Amino acid sequence: MEKMIYFLLFLLIPILGFSQKKLDNAYLKCQYEYIWKQDTLSGKTRDDLLILQVGENLSKCYSYYSNEVDSIMALPNGDELWTQIFEAELKKKGVAARNFPRKRMRTYVYKNYPSGKMTVTDGVSLQDFIYEDELNAQQWEIKDSTKTILDYPCQMAACNFRGREWTAWFTTDIPVSDGPWKFGGLPGLIMEAYDKGNQYVFTIVGLQKLESEPIIFRESYLPAKRFEKTNRLDFLKANKASLMDLNGYFEMETGIDLSEGNPPKIMRYDLLELDYK
Repeated sequence: MEKMIYFLLFLLIPILGFSQKKLDNAYLKCQYEYIWKQDTLSGKTRDDLLILQVGENLSKCYSYYSNEVDSIMALPNGDELWTQIFEAELKKKGVAARNFPRKRMRTYVYKNYPSGKMTVTDGVSLQDFIYEDELNAQQWEIKDSTKTILDYPCQMAACNFRGREWTAWFTTDIPVSDGPWKFGGLPGLIMEAYDKGNQYVFTIVGLQKLESEPIIFRESYLPAKRFEKTNRLDFLKANKASLMDLNGYFEMETGIDLSEGNPPKIMRYDLLELDYK
């Protein structure tokens, strides 16, 4: 039964792409390992796999795992299918054997959409948001240092971007002015980027040239079924508030208290962008 569920999902997800808004065709797909410190005291980290689709007119960067969940929920019977997958995983012996599809980074970044701008969708608790951001907002200073990543010669660049000091390594052998997350604006593809202290690290782990792959604008599949329009700073403030008290935020929206009377955990990390303070 479990194998049949995943087989049907594999068949239906490609069909899903044609029912949504197609923005462009990608000719290049990049995979980035994304690691961040969830606890700056203990050094505990979390990881994600980001996908960067590069098209002739725009690009899209998103979490592979979050997109996996959204693809399930977008199906006509998404709720039912999700329940079946959840129950199938629960039947497995031992917690380590269970592999629930779950969201990681909820941010979807669409660069040069609209032209000369950036559109970002993200979520806080049970609500999805959308806001416009500045394209190529980093003011890079190119350095002399070089190294090799995935057999590509790379050069160092540095900038202070929204409260963090960033180092990036880019290659002019791939003349694409793009990179993971909101990074771009260098004369080549960004292969690696990390902030001072390595709290957030993006490292390329795969490159694939494509004949043609649709770049799709992801819809919202949360209960509201729509994106709430906001601006970047207001979103960051709301996101920080929710992370500081996840249980309280969830109770405010649903009326359900999951804390069992326990005080909220102390958050020992901060957001990628710090200029909301």
